[in-house]
Amino acid sequence: MDKNKGTRATCQTLNKISLLLQMLAVLIGYYIIEAISRHSLREAFFFVQERPLVYLYNAGLIFLTTLVVYLVRRRVFVRILLCIFWLGLGIINGVLLAQRVTPFTGPDLHLITDALKIANRYLPFVGMVVVVILMVVVFAGLVLLFFKAPKYQGRLYYRYNIPLFLAAVLAFSGVTRVALEKRILSNYFGNIAFAYEDYGYPYCLMTTIFNTGIGCPPDYSEATIDKIVGTGKGEDEKKEDGKKEGQEDRMPNIIFLQLESFFDPSMVDYLELSEDPIPNFRRLMKKYSSGYYRVPSVGAGTANTEFETITGMSLRYFGPGEYPYKSILKETTCESAPYVLKKLGYTTHAIHNNEANFYARRTVFPNLGFDTFTSEEYMEEEDDQNPLGWVRDRVLTQSILDCLRSSEGSDYIYTISVQGHGDYPDEPMLEDPKITVSGSKTAGQDYKWEYYVNEIYEMDLFIQELIQALEKNGEPTVLVMYGDHLPTMGLQVEDMENRYLFQTQYVIWDNMGLKKIDENLASYQIAAELMKRLHIYEGNIFRYHQARRNTKDYQVDLEMLQYDILYGEQYVYKGRSPYLPTKMRMGVYDATLDEIRPAPGLKESSYIIGTHFTPSSEVMINGEYIETNYLDPTTLLISGYVFENMDKVQVVQRSNSSTRKALSATYQRYYSVLKQGKKKSVG
Repeated sequence: MDKNKGTRATCQTLNKISLLLQMLAVLIGYYIIEAISRHSLREAFFFVQERPLVYLYNAGLIFLTTLVVYLVRRRVFVRILLCIFWLGLGIINGVLLAQRVTPFTGPDLHLITDALKIANRYLPFVGMVVVVILMVVVFAGLVLLFFKAPKYQGRLYYRYNIPLFLAAVLAFSGVTRVALEKRILSNYFGNIAFAYEDYGYPYCLMTTIFNTGIGCPPDYSEATIDKIVGTGKGEDEKKEDGKKEGQEDRMPNIIFLQLESFFDPSMVDYLELSEDPIPNFRRLMKKYSSGYYRVPSVGAGTANTEFETITGMSLRYFGPGEYPYKSILKETTCESAPYVLKKLGYTTHAIHNNEANFYARRTVFPNLGFDTFTSEEYMEEEDDQNPLGWVRDRVLTQSILDCLRSSEGSDYIYTISVQGHGDYPDEPMLEDPKITVSGSKTAGQDYKWEYYVNEIYEMDLFIQELIQALEKNGEPTVLVMYGDHLPTMGLQVEDMENRYLFQTQYVIWDNMGLKKIDENLASYQIAAELMKRLHIYEGNIFRYHQARRNTKDYQVDLEMLQYDILYGEQYVYKGRSPYLPTKMRMGVYDATLDEIRPAPGLKESSYIIGTHFTPSSEVMINGEYIETNYLDPTTLLISGYVFENMDKVQVVQRSNSSTRKALSATYQRYYSVLKQGKKKSVG
């Protein structure tokens, strides 16, 4: 009896100080979460030391969610459930950051509906088995806990607890508003990975989940949109086709070349370079239109610079760290340069020497109006890779020429390079570097810069090679080149000559004698500016930039126009967008399967003869993939398979991502055995 009284007394005492104990547990638990996310207890300690208010804010956010325990009797169960939830989120983020540079964000929640895809992507088979076992054990433990854990026996004062809980939520909302006003937190993420490090995992995750898209602006109405669109109609427009009088019927080819992490490293004050790594780009800037290029991110975020350049829309109005490629553009089409130029007879192409599904480009590009998409899986030289395994940019020249040759009219080609991609090695990786670097605080940082500048040196050589090829091609062409963001080097504002981190440089080469105009542009402005110089006045967004740049309320009205097009009533289109997803084809040319031949001297081996094969081509027989060796663009070799009558044969282009999904395939053919004993394939 005394023992029971002692137990009850202990429970009563703990209940009295439960709020304090809960707060202490949250502070410790959140520290563990940050340590998991940063892969270091030491880094988590530095975060607490350097940003104590941010640490307390995030701990407060977690603590707020734990207050629900005071609304239920199963408090032990709910506390453990919340502990598993938050630690689970920390573990997920830690695992993802071990595989990629982007942390776990709101858009990644879409992947939870496809657990197998996540597992294949981030865990080996053994890891998948361990995860499944742990999930079963945890679930069984929670079920047992639900029935066995002690319940709170006291009275639940809902008339007090519920108002107090709501008051805590409102108070925390006020704290959040003050933290944003005082810039303790930020609601704009230039680099989402850096934002997670600066502002904490819970805050950034919740922000990317709940703060997405573009909010409805004040005074949004059809009349306001009509007024905004009206200001974008210039006197030089030719309503029937958007071209200026006297302009030639043949419009020039328009090529955008987005160069991965490309910029002038001599702008970094502390660096000393043995020679200039970008002499060709520098020479072009002196001769052709050029300037600073303001981009929406630093260190990462290629797809967002891409989005702004293609659509003319600014990312500043979207949610913090949002990638429209992972959100709205998966669901709907968007007015863009490809759609606008297609009305003028252009064929529109996208090229990227990385795998097709990266940033969901294969899904998104049809919603941006592209007719074709050539990813690395469709490049014969995709095995031409740098020491970090990224495909070298020089393979892009052939892909660009293929696009130009594939159509009789004018072409719009958006090319995304990848060679300059990090993470850069902090130890020597190049045996005999062309350019040496010094001046950093550590040898490891010098090695990173040395690797980087030698990669952009090769990219600069590719630029010269591409221009020579375009000059030889002879068609009127405009080529816009720029870096998508600064490299991931931990650069600070004080390190930069121009004292700005969200700038690279651009240059506009042409073989038509366009006037040299030097000015600084944002990535969402350059397409409109180029169209203006070519006397193209089409598209609501692009006309708006042409008419309203540097005028009063330019940004305010741009936000409203973007909202109307993507999230609003689409008054600009009289209520219905005219843009439908394109039937985009992968690659410029279709691969063909023409013949199957026995391989002389090789047992149970056959040559697959056709066209436009690449190292990503794989033979499928009767629905099963066969181990395939790529020999050249017209020949594949398979071994260990004996054909039988009426086997169904295809050549499939498979994704280079871990999912290895089929991107496209040749027409199915049947294999026949003739009476004479000869073998051939027939359609």
